Amino acid sequence: MTVSNPLPKLATPLAPLLPRLELEPPALALVNGAQTAAEALSRLQAQGLLSEAARLCAHALPKREAVWWACMCAAAVPDAALPATDAAARMAAEAWVRKPTEEALRRAAWAAAEKTEYRSPEAWAAVGAFWSGGSMAPEGQPVVPPAEHLTGLAVSGAIVLASVRSRPERSRARLERFLAAAVDIANGGAGRIPLEEN
Repeated sequence: MTVSNPLPKLATPLAPLLPRLELEPPALALVNGAQTAAEALSRLQAQGLLSEAARLCAHALPKREAVWWACMCAAAVPDAALPATDAAARMAAEAWVRKPTEEALRRAAWAAAEKTEYRSPEAWAAVGAFWSGGSMAPEGQPVVPPAEHLTGLAVSGAIVLASVRSRPERSRARLERFLAAAVDIANGGAGRIPLEEN
């Protein structure tokens, strides 16, 4: 599926995002001259560069929408053996998405992530919420703001982990579904993805 509309939440200028994407030369050449993330996404998808397209979405979507996307991708690929701590991390990330200005919820997402082993997309969605703003230092300590790209980095990790969970041979098909959800979110939709069937 290619993107033919402007995708308001991916109208971000592409140039500042490029250093974060770590694209290989062929992909970099492909997006050369694109003005917005939406335009670059269209080009990457058209050439089947789905991993690169997903990385772009992780960094280009607004932080709240990016974390929500990570949660939707994690939920779409269920894991019967998912530890309760990881499920709780996703719930904490979703709670922050619903009230992203609530500092207590941002810190709760981090507290939930810390109880995981950082091996699931759910864990990294929660980390993405924590890295969205505020301070990374403990409460009462001098403010240490997270670098601007960190949420995108966490979300990108979540998307990769969700794409290869349990059945890595399904990665490509999953990335196609995930990208369709990202496009829906970029258009103001909820980005919900039907549960994967066995």
